Amino acid sequence: MATEARKKEILKGLYDGVVEFDEDKVVELSNAVLAEDVDAYEAIMDGLAAGMEHVGDLYANQEYFVPEVLMCSDALYAGLDILRPHLSGKEADVRGQVVIGTVEGDVHDIGKNLVKMMFDVAGFEVHDLGRDVKLEKFVEEQMKTDSEIVALSALMTTSMLAMPKVIEMIKARNPDAMIMVGGAPISQEVADNYGADGYAQNAANAVQEAIQMVSRLREMGKA
Repeated sequence: MATEARKKEILKGLYDGVVEFDEDKVVELSNAVLAEDVDAYEAIMDGLAAGMEHVGDLYANQEYFVPEVLMCSDALYAGLDILRPHLSGKEADVRGQVVIGTVEGDVHDIGKNLVKMMFDVAGFEVHDLGRDVKLEKFVEEQMKTDSEIVALSALMTTSMLAMPKVIEMIKARNPDAMIMVGGAPISQEVADNYGADGYAQNAANAVQEAIQMVSRLREMGKA
């Protein structure tokens, strides 16, 4: 059993390993988590996920660019592959299903990919439609998978205008589906005007919002 100081050292190392895209370091410390009886869920959330959240900030501030983010995600998934099989009980349960994609006319997907990673980390089953996704595809995928949440991303003011149409189409087919929107030009006010159920300011916020949405659905007995 690791001491509190050693546990903090391991969590900080996982965080740094993701931020510094040091895959070997992440693998070494993920194995140390198991060997020294550190909680795997804590290591994922307070180490790997916290590091990836900081990577998102670095990307938003243009300190990191796409190549760095991709290398950081490789490090993240290297750790996840080792730690995820050792989650226990409720932590290992799938929290819900999410359909995610960047709307038609928009080829930006790095922000969407960050959100997808955070959903992965938090234990959601993710159906990633990619970028420049035709509006009908969101509806079809939600119906096919019966996902509780549809997450729409837009990085352009022109493409965000498609969002209310998608929301209307999905709600017409399945009023219980929860819709989350996000992206640089989106605000809480825009999300409210579009009829979305949630707004994701960043990747970590998206996951918290999604967990609350799934909880609301389950309370209503619809999920």
